[in-house]
Amino acid sequence: MRRIIDCHCHIYPDKIAERAAQAIGEFYHIPMCCNGKISTMLEEGKKAGIDRFLVFSVATKPQQTPSINHYIAATVEESKGHMLGLGTLHPDDEDPAAEVDSIEALGLRGVKLHPDIQGVAIDDPRCLRIYEACEGRLPVLLHTGDSRYDFSNPNRLIPVLKRFPRLTVIGAHFGGWSIWADAAEQLCRYPNLYVDCSSSLYALTPAEARHIISLYGAERVLFGTDYPMWHPVEEVARFDALELTERESRLILSENAERLFGFR
Repeated sequence: MRRIIDCHCHIYPDKIAERAAQAIGEFYHIPMCCNGKISTMLEEGKKAGIDRFLVFSVATKPQQTPSINHYIAATVEESKGHMLGLGTLHPDDEDPAAEVDSIEALGLRGVKLHPDIQGVAIDDPRCLRIYEACEGRLPVLLHTGDSRYDFSNPNRLIPVLKRFPRLTVIGAHFGGWSIWADAAEQLCRYPNLYVDCSSSLYALTPAEARHIISLYGAERVLFGTDYPMWHPVEEVARFDALELTERESRLILSENAERLFGFR
């Protein structure tokens, strides 16, 4: 039986989950397929054959950082091995290095930033403090790409990859949501960059997706559904439609995540 690890899941407390999911949909003008609740993620993930999840949330204000990180850590602990978590940081956090210490102490496996929603460019000096604190310690998962803005496109990411060569970066959405092919052509040469395929397969033909994967190499691609934006069953079906080799599928669906984040 194959193993599937979903490396891109936004989660929220039940009391705000539907409202938070709706806000994401409004930002991207894409209706949400799911409601953002953990129980829904687990139920729909099971239907899709997913049994492990990388979960996180994004701080839109610096004062949210500690509470979100403690919430993610508590949720992971309650999951009894089905989840690992990423902490969040905000570019305006007063002491990013101390927050990274806290994230590690909580047992979280990396840091999630969303430059477009947080309104700060990837290469802003405030973000550089975060990368400096994480380099050699924790991977950083970044939302990357948006043709509407100039916060997270390759021109912003490349200087970071060059300046912090020991920083492991995961560029969500094949490194460039809405600019997939152009982003891959520019970013594939940087060995410290991994990507995930979340919120991408819905917009790409199988041939286009296979080409992007070939540019990065399957050993640097992770599977992700971008829950709650997309339905896990549909995302797994879209991935299967790529008709990758058994080795490529195994790397993307589980082995890369096991290596990067320590999934068991």
